[in-house]
This record gives sequence, structure tokens and C-alpha cells, in this order.
Amino acid sequence: MSYAHTITVDKPFDEAVRLTREALADQGFGVLTEIDVHATFTAKLGAEQADAVGDYLILGACNPQLASRAIAADPSIGALLPCNVVVRRAPGAAQTTVQAIDPAIMVQLSHSPEIKDVAAEADARLRAALTTLLPPA
Repeated sequence: MSYAHTITVDKPFDEAVRLTREALADQGFGVLTEIDVHATFTAKLGAEQADAVGDYLILGACNPQLASRAIAADPSIGALLPCNVVVRRAPGAAQTTVQAIDPAIMVQLSHSPEIKDVAAEADARLRAALTTLLPPA
């Protein structure tokens, strides 16, 4: 089973990060957390291991209305929040990959019927955000 929606864009890493943030905001998501994996690996493991990973940023995206509904339906669902969105580029790569968690994972792990509706809406919004990053067809 795939657990993420993945696209690849012909954008430099920093531009892909900026556009991803904007696309998420347009869909009602704020970024609650940000983990710069490259910087963390540099500090904890050394530059060589960090450079092998390349540019790698994890954005913890949250749509407050959807999160509120999900937590009301299943208080334990907070362990799966926020929705992680990864922007990454391997060393020397010309393209940047953007991945968003597939909220269907929540449906499989929760017994609350309301979670299915919340996950479907979150999925639609995350997919819409990713789609705006792609060039027009």
C-alpha cells in the first residue's frame, strides 16, 4: 500500500518549498512544524551523512477545521497529526520531489466512522495542493 502522494517538479529546492507552503495555505493548511533533516543530520551525524541525503524538509501541515473534527471523532488520532509533507532533492538531482501523507492511513487505523469523511476531505485538499505545483497539462 502506498502511504504518500508523490509528485516531482522541475524546480529548485528552495522554490519548491516556497510553492509548497503557498499551495498548502491555499487549501487551508498551516505549517505547525518544520524539520530540516539535512541540518539535523549535519549536527548529529556529520556533513558526509547529511550530504548523502541531500535537501530534505518535513513540513507538519495542519488544517485546523479538519484536525478539530478528527480529534473530536477519535482523540487518539492526534498521534497521526499533523499531515506530513516532505520536500526533498537528492544530491545533484535536477528535480525536487514533494510528498504528502495519504490520509487514508487514518481510516485504516481508526474505528471512528467520522474519520473517513475527514480523511477524504484532507486527501482532496492535499492532492489539490500538490496538483497546483505541477505545470499545466
